[in-house]
Amino acid sequence: MPQIVFFIVVGVVAYVGYRSFIKEAERVTAKVRRAEQQRANGTMGTLVKDPKTGEYRLAKD
Repeated sequence: MPQIVFFIVVGVVAYVGYRSFIKEAERVTAKVRRAEQQRANGTMGTLVKDPKTGEYRLAKD
């Protein structure tokens, strides 16, 4: 019985680690793509609209 509990715990930890790895990889990929687009367009940053004030500001990573 302790072996089953151990393998369940290891499986859950592996799943959570995998999900966090995928999430981080997607974040980094999006950042790299955004940087490539900025370099291709010759821009200095990406503007995003602030919903509260309606002003445009540079996007923060």
